[in-house]
Amino acid sequence: MGYPTLVVHPPQDGGRLMTVLGEPVGVAKSPGDVEELLRRAGINPDDVALDDPDLIEWRGGGPEVWG
Repeated sequence: MGYPTLVVHPPQDGGRLMTVLGEPVGVAKSPGDVEELLRRAGINPDDVALDDPDLIEWRGGGPEVWG
């Protein structure tokens, strides 16, 4: 299994840094923000299940952890 290209880093200062292929794409404060950052990175969020560990690596908690 390969390394996930989408990483949502641990919560810090009210948000979570998100990287795509190792490059920062923004800070998400909710699952909706993750979807928007995916969209801006050229990835259709409808093609990505936020809880799929093969696609997204959540560090410091899953998509339900924001505080």
